Amino acid sequence: MPKKLLLVVIDGLTPAMLEAGIERGSAPTLGLLAEHGSYGRAVSAFPSLTPVCLSSIATGAHPDVHEIPHLVWYHRGERRLVEYGSSFGAIVAAGFGRSLRDSVLEMNRAHLGEGAVTLFESLEDAGLVPAAVNFTCYRGRTRHLASVPGVPAVNGPRRFFYYNLFESDFTGAPLAVRSRARGTIDAYAAAAARWLVTRDGFDALVLYLSDYDYASHASGPDTAHAVLSRCDAHLRGVVDAAGGIDEFLERYAVLVCSDHGQTHVERGVRLEEPLAGVDGVLVTASNRAAMVYRLPNCRLDPRELAARLDGQAAAEVVLFREGGDAVARREGEELRFAPAADGWATAGDASILDHPDALERTWRALRNPNAGDLLVSAAPGLEFCDLAGRSHAGGGSHGSLVAADSEVPVLAVGLERLPRSIAEIAPLALEHFGLEPPAYARPLSRAA
Repeated sequence: MPKKLLLVVIDGLTPAMLEAGIERGSAPTLGLLAEHGSYGRAVSAFPSLTPVCLSSIATGAHPDVHEIPHLVWYHRGERRLVEYGSSFGAIVAAGFGRSLRDSVLEMNRAHLGEGAVTLFESLEDAGLVPAAVNFTCYRGRTRHLASVPGVPAVNGPRRFFYYNLFESDFTGAPLAVRSRARGTIDAYAAAAARWLVTRDGFDALVLYLSDYDYASHASGPDTAHAVLSRCDAHLRGVVDAAGGIDEFLERYAVLVCSDHGQTHVERGVRLEEPLAGVDGVLVTASNRAAMVYRLPNCRLDPRELAARLDGQAAAEVVLFREGGDAVARREGEELRFAPAADGWATAGDASILDHPDALERTWRALRNPNAGDLLVSAAPGLEFCDLAGRSHAGGGSHGSLVAADSEVPVLAVGLERLPRSIAEIAPLALEHFGLEPPAYARPLSRAA
């Protein structure tokens, strides 16, 4: 029998920060795991925003399959905005109760694509016991009642702990939502994980630590050393719950990763301004990615809308579909591309998409049925303001195609290989247990 698996996702952790933490000794547990395993870098999804990325980690799919397009998007079928939590102000602007329902319940119950299969579903179908702590793409086979009256039940992994709202077992973990700034959310997650490890209560556990991203947004991607040390201490507690590093690695294979990178932001920009006066256009923007939707009364086609964004400093790359091709546009120059039997067929200026795995990531994002008619990747140092006009100016942000937003660290012990993309994590986990990944879990460049 293969070893059981622990997948730790530290939200927003950049390769540079992980490497620095190990080198300076402020992340000793991660350093110890690195000594026993292998380390590399993988590529995130696009847009490199948490709901999109965690859905890719959970399903092994890109957005064309899992159908989660952004932090904020327009639901064409229901003719309304979906806001998962760009900022507190954005949640209020979109409707506080509606936004909470979308992010906690509907993302998994209604928005996550029916054609996608989560790691939790695959493992439970195979008779194994999946577990998740605070992981927001959680769809599974076991029905869980909420701890708060009036909140509907959800289907999650067999062992399921979600910010005290859903708890499959009583663990004695502290209240998660007391103080985000003081780290109570990750403290709750770590306590639940220790409880599970002490009882060896799973075959595969996904442990999600979100506080690092919160701190990095506030102060910048190269400053959150103290929070990384706190994450490391939480991980050490999980290791100690198994009896120490030797016993821990005897029982578990381990993969530590993040969902996206992060870059410094100098100022926020409203993408609505260059499109002002155009009827039938809706902009959904947050962090360093935006989408533009053509409503029924819009008379401009995607190419004409893309041309309106020429000369906008914030819009480094504008993407749209035209015929059977995808088009990437920058300052009037274009690159057309589509999958081909031997990789990709391209025509135009290839430098426009000189980003990690950009052809596949943008092609998949454009094929998402919930995506806008235009996708916009922000230029370095700039961010698109959200519904409330908020940005992370002076701090860190992510979402774009650039390497620093798109590359994540991957640290593995006891696995056959390192994933090259976050979309390879779920297939790698299934292969570890001798299970076949879904047919969609293949790069287009090798599947066309």
